[in-house]
Amino acid sequence: MYISELGRRAHASPKAIRLYESLGLLGTVGRKGTYRVYSEQNLQQVQLIRQVQALGFTLAEMGQLLVAVQGAPDWARLRAVLEQRRAVVRAEVARLQELDRKLDEASAEIGVCLATPVPSTLADCIAPALDSAPWDKLHTS
Repeated sequence: MYISELGRRAHASPKAIRLYESLGLLGTVGRKGTYRVYSEQNLQQVQLIRQVQALGFTLAEMGQLLVAVQGAPDWARLRAVLEQRRAVVRAEVARLQELDRKLDEASAEIGVCLATPVPSTLADCIAPALDSAPWDKLHTS
């Protein structure tokens, strides 16, 4: 199949396919005159690349794992990298849940402050727990 059909079937642009080929991610691509002729294996490889990218990985992170060696990527290493990423995601989810809890506490405290007749000082609206919150650990980067 030519690049246009590969792109249509893999939902990838010809430019992306050429990039994958230039990075060596598609292995050897056949030629018919000056045209590239892609195989079903190339299609599967492009689909795998697109799937890995959809999971948030860059080609730089995953490139060597996606290079087909004797017709197949290094599935064991690929799985290990996916599991490492899952651990990072789980840690980030836990951090965000803690941040959400702190934001909820702060909102509730502000609600109490708003419900009181004019507080005498700002300190009256800030609970000690909120005042000593580890702000450096609640960054949103």
